[in-house]
Amino acid sequence: MRLSGSAAAAAAAAWSAVAVATLLLTVAPREAGCAGSSADGGPPPELLPEAPGDAGSALARQKRSWVWNQFFVLEEYTGDDPLYVGKLHSDVDKGEGRVKYVLSGEGATSIFIIDENTGDIHATKRLDREEQAYYTLRAQAVDRASNRPVEPESEFVIKVQDINDNEPKFLDGPYTAGVPEMSPVGTSVVQVAATDADDPTYGNSARVVYSILEGQPYFSVEPKTGVIRTALPNMDREARDEYLLVIMAKDMVGQMGGLSGTTSVTVTLTDVNDNPPRFSRKSYQFTVPESLPPASVVAKIKAADPDVGPNAEMEFRIVDGDGLGAFRVTPDKDTQEGVITLQKGLDFETKASYTLRIEATNRNIDPRFLSLGPFSDVATVRVTVEDVDEPPVFSSPLSRMAVSEAAKVGTVIGTVSAHDPDSSNNAIRYSVDRNTDLERFFNIDAMTGVISTAKQLDREANAVHNITILALESQDPSQVGKGIALITVTDINDNAPVFAIEYETFLCEGASPGQVIQTISAVDRDEPPSGHRFFFALTAEAAGNLNFTLRDNKDNTASVLTKRGGFRRREQSLYRLPILIVDGGSPSLSSTNTLPIRVCHCDGEGVAQSCSPAEAYMLPAGLSTGALIAILACVLTLLVLVLLIVTMRRRKKEPLILDEERDVRENIVRYDDEGGGEEDTEAFDMVALRNLNVVRDHKTRRDVTPEVPALFSAARPPPYKVVPDNGIFREFIWDRLKDADVDPSAPPYDSLQTYAFEGSGSVAESLSSLESLSTDSDQNYDYLSDWGPRFKKLADLYGHADGSSLFS
Repeated sequence: MRLSGSAAAAAAAAWSAVAVATLLLTVAPREAGCAGSSADGGPPPELLPEAPGDAGSALARQKRSWVWNQFFVLEEYTGDDPLYVGKLHSDVDKGEGRVKYVLSGEGATSIFIIDENTGDIHATKRLDREEQAYYTLRAQAVDRASNRPVEPESEFVIKVQDINDNEPKFLDGPYTAGVPEMSPVGTSVVQVAATDADDPTYGNSARVVYSILEGQPYFSVEPKTGVIRTALPNMDREARDEYLLVIMAKDMVGQMGGLSGTTSVTVTLTDVNDNPPRFSRKSYQFTVPESLPPASVVAKIKAADPDVGPNAEMEFRIVDGDGLGAFRVTPDKDTQEGVITLQKGLDFETKASYTLRIEATNRNIDPRFLSLGPFSDVATVRVTVEDVDEPPVFSSPLSRMAVSEAAKVGTVIGTVSAHDPDSSNNAIRYSVDRNTDLERFFNIDAMTGVISTAKQLDREANAVHNITILALESQDPSQVGKGIALITVTDINDNAPVFAIEYETFLCEGASPGQVIQTISAVDRDEPPSGHRFFFALTAEAAGNLNFTLRDNKDNTASVLTKRGGFRRREQSLYRLPILIVDGGSPSLSSTNTLPIRVCHCDGEGVAQSCSPAEAYMLPAGLSTGALIAILACVLTLLVLVLLIVTMRRRKKEPLILDEERDVRENIVRYDDEGGGEEDTEAFDMVALRNLNVVRDHKTRRDVTPEVPALFSAARPPPYKVVPDNGIFREFIWDRLKDADVDPSAPPYDSLQTYAFEGSGSVAESLSSLESLSTDSDQNYDYLSDWGPRFKKLADLYGHADGSSLFS
């Protein structure tokens, strides 16, 4: 089969200079292997046309069936007609139309079509090498009638030939980079790289060179590598810290007609310590009050340094002046200022001004720039002390004093002293801050500052008194100074020793004579300087007892021993042994302490099993379950009875609550009379409480000597109106009267209890005594003059023998 292509000769030349040519090429049969194109895109040497002297070889090759080659197609074809690629032809085809050509493989029928009669191959679509560089297809010649192959199938390649249709691109752009300021010329900054999608093996379409469009004369770029370097020396960050560069990459080795792409590079100059600190002024002046407390900030001074970060960090120090001990200067890490602080108190009367020479130095110095000058600066600071009215100052802020707890009231303990530090030197008055002496144990003389006792002291209650003494200026009491007086109360021997704990001693019935049954010790609230020393002995009345003896161990303890054996708890279960304890004070004090000794039944190892006081409350070990249940039932019954009794008593004490039928709206208990004392049980007429209609009997007052006539008669009608019998009111009053008689918590009998019921249809009218003051009242109070001198004032007010009006 013959195969001819339109691009066979274009492998070694540019696509614009290629002419369509037809080559007659032969290849080895499939079984002998296939030959491809050469490396430069042209056919391999063995496929080139034969030389004239090789006729024999040419005849030998014509015997082979397939003639085919690699096709070349230019990319980006823009013509209207399908692009002719090449032609297939079989030796079997004699031009009679009996052979049909078939194409299969990549792009067959979709991109590449073949004329089945002539074997011409065309490309129907625009090809892009960057999408697919070559296509592999298969050719077949078949008999048109039988559709059977007349020759074996063979494979060939259509290669898309590159043109310069892609510009270089910076895939990592835009770029940012930094370079130290003051860098020498040629310092590398950053490397940029552009890529070209065209074929790097064919022509110069992918060969890129770099150039700088913007950023000169400060920076340059290497054409082949894309490395950007500094082009000027001594670039100063403080003058300009950022540069914007535009870098271009152009293919075709930068020749005319090549495509190009650009990117931006932002270069930042990083800081180096090339600037020394400088004070804005050579001298500063500040004023501070003398009352400024230590550790306070006096002032801040700043040395300017255009550098940033660690290169601008400074250290400050006082190099000279008369304030080296009074002031201190430290750097502020945030603002890099020198902070001047006060180290001790100021006194205008002692020194009114200070002069300081302060040096600021860079902390991190770069030796490369020492030639630019010293990286330090010095300024003079003058601090003027301002006079203020200061409170009194104690000569000693803490005064330590001691007083014996035996000191009498008014004993002088010590003296404190304070003075006015101002030039006026006002007089001082002293007082005790009572918040620190709540129980007022101490007094102080307001003029002299002498502290004395105001109460008897007790070291055991409070051994140390920490009181605050106030010193006030007599001319300006708002100026107050404070001092501390620490008063220690010294000890005297005023407490007798006692047992260290409450001992309870158990004695086994089988104890032998001379056996130690208890070791005792003592405590004493006093604290003698040389320590405690206690002496133990039996009291005189107990010294001759036949049961126990006491041995002083000479180490502030004593041992109790038995004198005999054969103790029996049935004979005597409890012994009380009086022990005398004497301390070593001067004068010595003593106390008698009683040690209880119980006789117990013990086991073989001497452990107490049962003692007399406990046996009364111990149950037998073999108590049955029924007995326990019976005891528990009795206890529960008793509890129920107690609860019932308590409930009944509470019901009696419930407040007066009426049922809905009685509809009582109000209960009033009024106490408004002065009785005659505890024995006066009839100071009030209780008739009104017993019957609303009839006065049953009358009792005279016990505190009135003369006989009082009947309160009410025909000539003197009762002050209340007789109303019809009302069962509701009578029943209510009698019930309340009975409750009051039996209730021990009710008011005393000589207190008036007034029960008032106010409801619809009440006939009680007003019960107020003010009604008697009306001019039309028929009440006569002349009998008040017969009740004695106590009622003389009432008789003068209400009793008028002449019958004239009270207010006439």
